[in-house]
Amino acid sequence: MTPASFTPALLLGLGLEAAIGWPGPLYRRIGHPVTWIGVAISVLDRKLNRENAAPALRRAAGVLCLLLVVGVAAACAIIAEAALPSGWRGRAFGALLAWPFIAARSLYTHVGAVATPLKAGDLEAARRACAMIVGRDTENLDEGGVARAALESLSENASDGVVAPLFWGAVAGLPGLVGYKALNTLDSMVGHRTPRFEAFGWASARADDVANFVPARLTALLFALAAPPKAAAFSVMFRDARAHRSPNAGWPESAFAAALGVRLSGPRAYAGRIKDEPWLNPGGRDPDAADLAAGLALYLRTMLLAAGLLAVLAAGSIA
Repeated sequence: MTPASFTPALLLGLGLEAAIGWPGPLYRRIGHPVTWIGVAISVLDRKLNRENAAPALRRAAGVLCLLLVVGVAAACAIIAEAALPSGWRGRAFGALLAWPFIAARSLYTHVGAVATPLKAGDLEAARRACAMIVGRDTENLDEGGVARAALESLSENASDGVVAPLFWGAVAGLPGLVGYKALNTLDSMVGHRTPRFEAFGWASARADDVANFVPARLTALLFALAAPPKAAAFSVMFRDARAHRSPNAGWPESAFAAALGVRLSGPRAYAGRIKDEPWLNPGGRDPDAADLAAGLALYLRTMLLAAGLLAVLAAGSIA
């Protein structure tokens, strides 16, 4: 199955994930492929990331970890893709294989778990739900802080969790989809600027930046196209995206901020220490519960656009 012929399976996998997510009973029985990758990363971290080693050796160990995790994941996907039958049977089985590596519904569910108590005025519950999806301190956030954190997570993870896997699946078939997800999981686990991971996670963080370069900008484009104030979204995106500490996250976040008329990023606390980040769309208002609900609606419109684009590619591969 070529990458082009895999796009119908990718579209079906997106539809399956959007419809049912990853069911709890299935997770309790077999876990989830991404958690399997996470277990492998944890084992390699313990075996290879020696705290008493020189930084150069830890960096080399991180490169080896990257090659092993992504290489083995992609190799398994190559074998599985080669075994797929032709025709619609192959597309159906391909959809089942693609399904767990796309996070459209699960992202909506996790952010919705913040939006529901925030709308009801239960700030404590909203903070707890927010802490499940962001790394910053949430215990002292007000309504605006919780809404802002959730909107940033929603916009950034729309790229990392949905658009990027679809992009790499369309470009390189099942190996591209699985290999990207392995890389992104690596970055989320070891790509941190902490004493333990500064050297070991360097290669994973840089590779993830490269892999997300196009998908982040594509996600921003889709947000801008789905936004009512399209001109403002495009203008703010091109003006503010590069102010973000990440080379990629600023693109979807700034487009999302302008589309909703709010400001995102800005100062936040990690482990009790304030990090003074620049604002994206600084002229916007502080978001509230209604803006978070509007953000979820914008996310749904954007996912429909992404599905439509994928459907065009799938139709071209069938014709």
